[in-house]
Amino acid sequence: MDFRFTEDQLSIQAVARDFAQKRIAPVAAEFDRSGEFPLENIREMGQLGLMGIEVPTEYGGAGMDPISYVLAMIEIAAADAAHSTIMSVNNSLFCNGILKHGTEAQKQKYVRAIASGEAIGAYALTEPQSGSDASAMHTRAVKSADGSHYVINGKKSWITSGPVARYAVLFAITKPGVGAKGVSAFIIDTEKEGFHRGKTEPKLGIRASATCEIEFADYKCPAENLLGAEGEGFKIAMGVLDAGRIGIASQAIGIARAAYEAALAWVRERKAFGQPIGSFQMTQAKIADMKCRLDAATLLTLRAAFAKAEAEKHGGRFGTEASIAKLYASETAMFVAHQALQIHGGMGYSKEMPLERYFRDAKITEIYEGTSEIQRIVIARNETGLR
Repeated sequence: MDFRFTEDQLSIQAVARDFAQKRIAPVAAEFDRSGEFPLENIREMGQLGLMGIEVPTEYGGAGMDPISYVLAMIEIAAADAAHSTIMSVNNSLFCNGILKHGTEAQKQKYVRAIASGEAIGAYALTEPQSGSDASAMHTRAVKSADGSHYVINGKKSWITSGPVARYAVLFAITKPGVGAKGVSAFIIDTEKEGFHRGKTEPKLGIRASATCEIEFADYKCPAENLLGAEGEGFKIAMGVLDAGRIGIASQAIGIARAAYEAALAWVRERKAFGQPIGSFQMTQAKIADMKCRLDAATLLTLRAAFAKAEAEKHGGRFGTEASIAKLYASETAMFVAHQALQIHGGMGYSKEMPLERYFRDAKITEIYEGTSEIQRIVIARNETGLR
C-alpha cells in the first residue's frame, strides 16, 4: 500500500471536512434531539458529489475510488453519524449494487437520481423474522402470466431512509424452497400503489437517519426492474454488504475520532488536585489505548478500501478485509466513546456535551450491516474454509 493520498483523494476529503464542520456540526445536536431527517443537507451533499463518490461521472457521480469514499465518510461521521448513515446507504448499498448488476437503463435512471442528491435510496433486506439469517426471508415476488411484472407481498424492517426513500433495492423470494438460491433483487419505486411505510422507529442513536418498516401489498414491479437475473439476489446482497461494511467501518472511525479529540481537549483543560487530568497515568493509559485502536482501525479500513479497488480492477474478493475492518472499527468506536465519556466524568453523561451522542451512535456500528458476531463467523470461515 502507498500511504500517500492523491490530490483527488485529499480534495474530496477537504470538501467533506469543510461541509461537515460548517453545515453539519452546528446542527447535529438539534437533529439528534428532533429526529428530523436532514433533507436539505443531504441534497447539498449530493451536489458536492458526496452521495455518489464511487459512481462514474456518466451516471451523475464523482467518479472517485474507494479510498476517497473512506476519507469523506470519516469527515462526515466525525460531525454527525446520522448524516454519514444516509450517505453510506446511498453510496454503498443502493448505488453499488445497481452499478455492478444493473442494466444501462437502470443505471441512468436510478443511480443518477441518487448520486446527485435528487432522491434518497434505501436497501431492503432485513425482515421481522430474518436479520442475520437473511436467506430466511418471507417476502414473495411472483411473476405475472404474461411476464410483464412481478407481484410482491411481504414486509421489511429496519429500513434506513425508509420513511423518505424514493427508490429501494429490495430482496424477495422468487423460487420458494431452495433457500438463498431462490432470492432475487428488484428496484422499487416507492411512489407506486401497493407500497406502504410503517412508523418511524424511535432509535437510541443515529436518530436523524430515519428508519421504518415497509410493506408490500400486491405491489406490481415491472419486469425490467429485476436487478441481475432471477436467483442472483442473495449473491448481490452479500456482495453489496461487503462494500457497505467498508462504509460502516469509516463511519465508526469518524465517531471514534470525534470522541477522541473531545477527550484530548478535556484532559488538557480539566484540572484535579491542582493539575490537568491528562498528567495522571491512568488517564494517559486511556489516551494511549484510544489512539492505538483508532490508528489501527483507520489502517485496516484503508486496507479494505485498497483491496476493493484492486478487486474492481483485477477481479477477486475483498470480503475478509471488509469484515475485519468493520469488526475492529466498530468495536473501536464503542471502546473510544466509552473511554472518552469516562474521562469526562459527570459532564460526559450530560446532554450539554456531545459525548453521550457519540456513545449512543457508536453502538449501532456493532450491529447493522452484519453484527460483530457475524463478522467473526465470516472471517473465521474465510480463513479456515470450513462452514
